[in-house]
Amino acid sequence: MDSPFKMAILYPLFSALILFSIPPALSSPYASSGPGQINSNSILVALLDSHYTEISELIEKALLLQTLEETVGSHNITVFAPRNEALERDLDPEFKRFLLEPGNLKSLQTLILLHFVPNLIPSSFPSANHRTLAGDKISLSRNQSGHHLVELASIVQPDAVVRPDGVIHGIDCLLVPRSVQQDFNRRRNLADISAVLPIGAPEVDPRTHRLKKLASPSPAGSPPALPIYDALAPGPAIAPAPAPGPGSGKHWFDGHRQIKDFIQTLILYGGYKEFADILVNLTSLATEMGRLVSEGYVLTVLAPNDEAMARLTADQLSEPGAPEQIIYYHLIPEYQTEESMYNAVRRFGKVRYDTLRLPHKIVAREADGSVKFGQGEGSAYLFDPDIYTDGRISVQGIDTVLFPPEDSPLPAGAVAKKPSVKATDTKLRRGKLLELGCNALGVFMDPSHFTACQ
Repeated sequence: MDSPFKMAILYPLFSALILFSIPPALSSPYASSGPGQINSNSILVALLDSHYTEISELIEKALLLQTLEETVGSHNITVFAPRNEALERDLDPEFKRFLLEPGNLKSLQTLILLHFVPNLIPSSFPSANHRTLAGDKISLSRNQSGHHLVELASIVQPDAVVRPDGVIHGIDCLLVPRSVQQDFNRRRNLADISAVLPIGAPEVDPRTHRLKKLASPSPAGSPPALPIYDALAPGPAIAPAPAPGPGSGKHWFDGHRQIKDFIQTLILYGGYKEFADILVNLTSLATEMGRLVSEGYVLTVLAPNDEAMARLTADQLSEPGAPEQIIYYHLIPEYQTEESMYNAVRRFGKVRYDTLRLPHKIVAREADGSVKFGQGEGSAYLFDPDIYTDGRISVQGIDTVLFPPEDSPLPAGAVAKKPSVKATDTKLRRGKLLELGCNALGVFMDPSHFTACQ
């Protein structure tokens, strides 16, 4: 066979061999790297090394690295990565705390996988619906100003990172699935935050040798079985019984959050910082009130303003337990609003409200179109009505610090009056003593010998 004929046959063979032995050129930035291959040029590695550090940390905390590696090994993917500011400053702290709780791992995984689409979406962003790794669909659209949107998030950095097996588009906020939002709202609903009441081993009645029947559980929202005075923490002549132990209440409400809300409302309202400072810093009554509300009790707080608190002397606050006693006298174990108290005093003239300072009560009456508490010079007007009302805690602003009648501070120079003893009482007491003495003398001798006994 001559040489030209050999070259005509072998040249195409050598060309094909060389063509298949050289790696294919990446004609498109979205070319696939083949199934089952994860290398340093993967889009997943690029995401973990990119400046989208917040979403990268959430991926690691959600334990999704292996799942994403398997997905990238078999599919090209598109990642809609929220910028760090959207997760650091713009995200609700309570929602972020909810996602990072160990019991909410499933919700965190669902939220992360919503940002991954198992196919390539080019930077032209055609309007369409795409199914994500979370199983939900997300829609790509364009608003009136021409910006591309993925759901409600704007695509601010298209083609932020491009790799052979995928692409990353930067968005301005986090995508939240409806199921995760519902789980978060359900956790925030106070009616669903109920602790499980621990139940001990069954008890046997020694008389009948039968199991004792447990009391039927009370429905959620019913008033507590214990009176509020028995639920108070032990204090100086305050509580006749110790407070219930942990887990003994129904915990229908998050009372500590509500106490925090009403104290912040007092501070933002203005003019009640001194009263809030006593609740939080000088005493532990804020924590105690939060525990009471968590147990299902209701409270009405008569809050003196800063001018009234400034009139208190150092002696009135320096005595042991004095701040607690003052605050206890301003707490009414009922839920009253300005309207309900005003209607009561208009109808009955005078109303006596129980306080947490046993056994003292606060007298309320109608005066000058408002409600007046107390008597005499130590009385206070309700002049800031309904500062905070949420159905369990009611805060009403008053202009004077109230004291029980016997504890009211005396004016300067006044002298306490001693109780007067009537002369008739003295004579009656003296006559009784003489009668007893004469009867005793009659046993031994004739009492007529004594002038006083005649």
